[in-house]
Amino acid sequence: MTELDVGTRVPPARVTLGAPLGLADLAAVAYGSPELELAANASRAVESSRAAVQRIIDQGEAAPHVYGVNTGFGFLAETRISANQVRELQRNLVRSHSSGVGAPLPVPVVRAMTLLRAQTLALGHSGVRLRVLSALLDLLRHQITPYVPSQGSVGASGDLAPLAHLALALMGEGQSFRGEARLPSAEALAAAGLSPVELQAKEGLALINGTQYMTAWGGLSLVRAERLTRAADLAGAMSLEALKGSERPFDPRLMQLRPHPGQARVAENLRALLAGSEIMVSHANCGKVQDPYSLRCMPQIHGASRDALGYAREVVEREMNSATDNPSVFVTDAGEAEIVSGGNFHGQPVAIALDLAAIAVAELGNVSERRVEQLVNPALSSGLTPFLARPGGLHSGFMIAQVASASLVSENKVLCHPASVDSIPSSAGKEDHVSMGSISARKLASVVDNVTRCLAIELLTAAAGLDQRAPLAPGAGVVACHALVRAHVAPLTEDRVLSDDIERISELITSGAFDEVAAAHGVR
Repeated sequence: MTELDVGTRVPPARVTLGAPLGLADLAAVAYGSPELELAANASRAVESSRAAVQRIIDQGEAAPHVYGVNTGFGFLAETRISANQVRELQRNLVRSHSSGVGAPLPVPVVRAMTLLRAQTLALGHSGVRLRVLSALLDLLRHQITPYVPSQGSVGASGDLAPLAHLALALMGEGQSFRGEARLPSAEALAAAGLSPVELQAKEGLALINGTQYMTAWGGLSLVRAERLTRAADLAGAMSLEALKGSERPFDPRLMQLRPHPGQARVAENLRALLAGSEIMVSHANCGKVQDPYSLRCMPQIHGASRDALGYAREVVEREMNSATDNPSVFVTDAGEAEIVSGGNFHGQPVAIALDLAAIAVAELGNVSERRVEQLVNPALSSGLTPFLARPGGLHSGFMIAQVASASLVSENKVLCHPASVDSIPSSAGKEDHVSMGSISARKLASVVDNVTRCLAIELLTAAAGLDQRAPLAPGAGVVACHALVRAHVAPLTEDRVLSDDIERISELITSGAFDEVAAAHGVR
């Protein structure tokens, strides 16, 4: 299993299509503008697969039925399309499938989709012209982002509706963003000196058949989720110190007795963060026997989430480098070609992985809220003031911050119902099992947002608890994390609006600022 790493701090300067891509490449293109290039053999592979499709087209009415080349789609796959209607067929396919609804996808998600669609084509099994692949890369290079509604996909035959809206922009139709401005796609292309693409045989189908919506949004959410695993360890270590908890449950000998990799990693992280703690020494001989599970079992809880996210990363990165349209074109070294229909567009592998990822991330929020309760509840907080308020009674401190965290945790419990267990047949029963992977991706993004704020609340409350333990110093890693919080949020000496503080710390988590603290103290 791939161990979660800290991630790429310096985004790649160049992303090569047709070569293996990773989450760092996905994030770099989604949020930045690295140089884009094709792998050395990609152009040749694309042209060879296109030549195979062209040979079928050239046969005209004598050609065999080949799905998506000279036939209709879905339930209409048995309907023959004449040679002079092939281009019209592709245009109609994209237009009719542009049936998405809801708010537009965030620009980074659409850029990630565009990259992954280009990657699938660059693998050379889609039968498109090089012109189509180049046009996708031009959208990214010129900061043209198609307007893609966020709802409407059932995850098989892939993410049809969202990808159709992406393809629509290549045709110069629909709406697109160029920078901050939303305008007709034809105008956006013209302003960049680009021309619309007239789709030819199979090209419309190759653009809309696949899992790039769920993979793009899921992949970007996993990048954020992996940051949350480090933030959770930092917040947990801060809470442990503020609550005068014990580091003994993180003994490496205990970890060896149950050798889950995530569990061992979290225990190692906590030991590193707590090293040199004066607070820990101050209560070494206290009469408390065991800490509550939310403190004592951090390696087991956080570690399980890390292992699950590691699996999700493997699935998503594998999907990023897969040919997921249908049918697929295979060309031998001798130039012989075969076109094979299958089901690589089905999103079930990604749907299940993203459902699991949502559960894994939600648990980080679940246990975080329990630690916040330990910090604010005077019956549990080992001498801290009620709700961490100064003075109590007149001020409520973090009372309602804990309530907000509880609200987010409860919402996550609804969001974590797996979308992948559902299926509604479509296309007159031809597509009789679908993955709902797009919904898995949307839910994961929401869970990540919620848990980011849960951890922000814990970081704030734990920092307030540490303020009350002064002049005793916590471990060096906890000192650094506390300093980052205090660099952006002043101590709570009297009641104030806390939502601004929560958002400020949430933004620091998302930006990777806490990752820098983590890396400096050996946290991975």
